[in-house]
Amino acid sequence: MLSPADFFDLDGFVHSALFDGVEYVWEVIGRIHHYALAAATGEVLGQVMEGAQLIGDRITIGPGSVVEPGAMIKSPCVIGRDTEVRQGAYLRGNVVVGDGCVVGHCSELKNAVLLDGAGAPHFNYVGDSILGRRVNLGAGTKTSNVKVLGSTVVVKVNGREYDTGLRKLGAILGDGAQTGCNVVLNPGTLIGRNTRVYPCTSVRGYYGDNMLIKLRQAVEAEPL
Repeated sequence: MLSPADFFDLDGFVHSALFDGVEYVWEVIGRIHHYALAAATGEVLGQVMEGAQLIGDRITIGPGSVVEPGAMIKSPCVIGRDTEVRQGAYLRGNVVVGDGCVVGHCSELKNAVLLDGAGAPHFNYVGDSILGRRVNLGAGTKTSNVKVLGSTVVVKVNGREYDTGLRKLGAILGDGAQTGCNVVLNPGTLIGRNTRVYPCTSVRGYYGDNMLIKLRQAVEAEPL
């Protein structure tokens, strides 16, 4: 229920070794830095347009990928093939991005993994988080990764609590999951495969596969 295989199809994913031997999917978060350092060879085969900034020598960009003006990428970072890093994007380091992904305008990634086809296309924050294949975050969706009181993040699943031992843990979204605009994914949120989240919803905890997470609110209109 909580292993990487429960959330992601790792067959053919270039960075599947990152998930080897992991019992609980959130354990990958603590591995990202060392994996990115080893995997980032410094080879830049994609297009880095004038005005983009690459900081540090441990940055790899695959063929067909484009980094637009105004984007900033810090080492270590690995970006696969045919990925778009759009104007104003900020990749803060310890980032592994697969093939065919989108990191959009004013989106920020930090200590994160995006599997092939994942998108954080508009004003997103993805910190200490994993997005599965073809995950799409609606504009303004944020992964909140630190509890207000700063204690370790506890994941709650079917009435059982798992202390992750991590002070920073955002969200993990399984393959094909999607969020609407301005969703907040609170620390330690786990979203199953192909599950959808309504716009403007604040969610926490565990949600299984193929679910629709709705926000019910009353809207009233009165004469001025």
